[in-house]
Formats: sequence, C-alpha cells, structure tokens
Amino acid sequence: MPTYEALAAFQRHFGKLDAAQKAAFRRALAVFIADLKAGGGFSPELRVHKLVNTEIWSLTWAKDGRALFRFGDEVTPGEIHIIWEAIGTHAEVYNFKN
Repeated sequence: MPTYEALAAFQRHFGKLDAAQKAAFRRALAVFIADLKAGGGFSPELRVHKLVNTEIWSLTWAKDGRALFRFGDEVTPGEIHIIWEAIGTHAEVYNFKN
C-alpha cells in the first residue's frame, strides 16, 4: 500500500469539493492505488501524465477534475510515497499556490 501526505493547499481545496466530487476522486484514487500496486503503469481513464519540466504529475478524476501529485522519498521501505499537491478544476490546479 503506498504511503502519502497531502500539502495544506490540497487539504484546503479538497475540503471545498462537494460530496459528489469527493466520491469521484475516491473512485479514481482506488484505481490509482491498484495501478501503483500492480506496477504496470496507469489506467488510461486516469490520464496520468507528468507536467513538462517539473516533478509534478496530473491525475484526472472527473471531466473537469484534476489532482496534482509528486513522488516523494520512501517512508516505508519498498512502498511508493505520494505527495498530493493540489486538487480541483483544471483551471484551479494549474494556477495553484501553496
């Protein structure tokens, strides 16, 4: 099971999502975690990709729902560590500020 942490900006914006948006993110998160465990890449539905010239990755959890993350140093040996950076609409996450 991967470990994770969420930056303050992510937590703040996650708190602003409505119940349906939170449920959609959690569904995508289940697929994301299963993909990490399987180690064979990400499901196309998540449209995971690395942002150009950064260490930040984007995950699509709804038509206009994005979450930004990066891979951090292992906290538990042998487990991937995810740092959640931002969440919200496409416009919101690509203009996020910590």
